Amino acid sequence: MKKVLITGANSYIGVSFENYVREHYGSELSIETVDMIDDSWKEKDFSSYNVVFHVVGIAHADVGNVSDEVKAKYYAINTDLAIETAKKAKAEGVKQFVFMSSSIVYGDSAPYGKQKRITADTEPKPANFYGDSKWQADKGARELADDSFIVTVLRPPMIYGKNSKGNYPMLAKMAKKLPIFPDVQNERSMLYIENLCEFLCQVMIRREGGIFWPQNAEYTRTSEMVKIIGEVSGHKVKVSKAWNWVVSLALHIPGKISGLANKAFGNMSYEQNMSQYDFKYQKVSLKESIKRTEG
Repeated sequence: MKKVLITGANSYIGVSFENYVREHYGSELSIETVDMIDDSWKEKDFSSYNVVFHVVGIAHADVGNVSDEVKAKYYAINTDLAIETAKKAKAEGVKQFVFMSSSIVYGDSAPYGKQKRITADTEPKPANFYGDSKWQADKGARELADDSFIVTVLRPPMIYGKNSKGNYPMLAKMAKKLPIFPDVQNERSMLYIENLCEFLCQVMIRREGGIFWPQNAEYTRTSEMVKIIGEVSGHKVKVSKAWNWVVSLALHIPGKISGLANKAFGNMSYEQNMSQYDFKYQKVSLKESIKRTEG
């Protein structure tokens, strides 16, 4: 049995992964967690663990108007702490370090009406300090890899699931209240939490290293997701192109409204072949994932 140390207590991904392992891989993986709220984690002996899974990070930054002090905090936690943890893991004989990077390293979504399809050859180009803080950690961790220290970097798209934070809950709230919704033909890669957890189990059991781009088997269209959320919640939402003018209007309102419209109806997807590996992890379909999230 492999011993896995999750660095960062009570995170959404960490707790979900721990529960998933307990239910599906309890005979192959053993999970422990260490809190990193202060410096006491530095005294913990990592030498008995096969894998360190680093989930600590600050996300969902309001990048529009942020002080230098706040930016420094993002780099301290997202970059410096991640690299320091990886160095400690390597120095104490841990065989694999798994790091949660993000699709944010490729910049923002393409605006409404424009496509953004990422391939394995697309060079990361962060659009702001939040993306750059993740990118610096992504690079820094991989620089430590060698024959005896496997570094596994995941760059997932938006992660969602029951009790998740971020954009999905806002979308679900609208889907349960609005009678109509614009039918914009956008395309997004997303990743359901159980599909992520299965992916993590596989790369740890197999000791897979390198850069990975896990995503759901299907792309997501915002209007389709709203319609499904409405259906499984017992609320009928009429999706129609006749209301696309509302999105166009919102895009011309400067500030937060246009930003939210671009975030909701913009485009950002990974080539599907980037996300195919020698193991199956896309076990839950889009519709089933929404049923489980809203159930």
